[in-house]
Amino acid sequence: MTPTLLTSFSEEDQRATRPEMKIGLLATLTPEGLPHISLLSSLMACGEKELCFGQFTEGTSKKNILLNPQVGFLIMGLDRTLWRGKANYTRYAKEGPEYDHYNNVPMFRYNAYFGVHTVYYFDLVEHTGRAPLPMGRIIPAALMTMLARSLGRKSRAESVLNGWTRAFFNKIDNLKFLAWIGPDGYPRIVPAIQAQSLDARRIIFSPSVYAEELAEIPAGAPLAVFGMALTMEDVLVRGVYQGMRRVGGVRVGVVEAEWVYNPMPPVPGQIYPPLELKPIVEF
Repeated sequence: MTPTLLTSFSEEDQRATRPEMKIGLLATLTPEGLPHISLLSSLMACGEKELCFGQFTEGTSKKNILLNPQVGFLIMGLDRTLWRGKANYTRYAKEGPEYDHYNNVPMFRYNAYFGVHTVYYFDLVEHTGRAPLPMGRIIPAALMTMLARSLGRKSRAESVLNGWTRAFFNKIDNLKFLAWIGPDGYPRIVPAIQAQSLDARRIIFSPSVYAEELAEIPAGAPLAVFGMALTMEDVLVRGVYQGMRRVGGVRVGVVEAEWVYNPMPPVPGQIYPPLELKPIVEF
């Protein structure tokens, strides 16, 4: 069922998205127009029609929003309720109530090395409203994906996903999310916790949960797949969506991976295709 879309956050929404212990995802567009997902735990509704997040490290998402203000977002609390929607980046600030809030939460207040130095603000376009993560449907979808993975024919083409990445996606208790670009130009995020790696090039997922939204993704579209664990490990894969196919007799969505990115500190960066090592000639 397509969720009813809302154009403002209630006071309860604002309170519920404020805690620092939550998952915040921001989908942005790269300079090439491809979907990108960043983990921003500070993301929250900071007004009836506004969202914000606090920056304490440099990252790709901050560069992307300065080039294209259209974003998608997902916020999920520890109780597995979530909000999803789209917004427009409008401004940043280096002082103010949100700046003070971020720098007074324990994560930053007692950190001797870094604090939030900039707050980015977004005007809300629409969101789905508070909704529970449908675990009763996700678990069967994960089992169907696992069946396809075990029965499906494996590709022997060049490896894109290394062993760590494949094992990470195949852990059932890790979280996975998809992002693609909607017809209106905004990136969209949908949970795909059932997603798993079929082999070293392909990620598959059963479409039996969030079926209507997944059916809107056109074959051939660029698709980002973000995987994360509650231990704060994460990985981002981007590729081309192949549409729905039969793998091992099971109908699944298939993503042909082309690009892998490590978002984790201390050295985030591109994993695949491997970057050429260049000598340092200036000191």
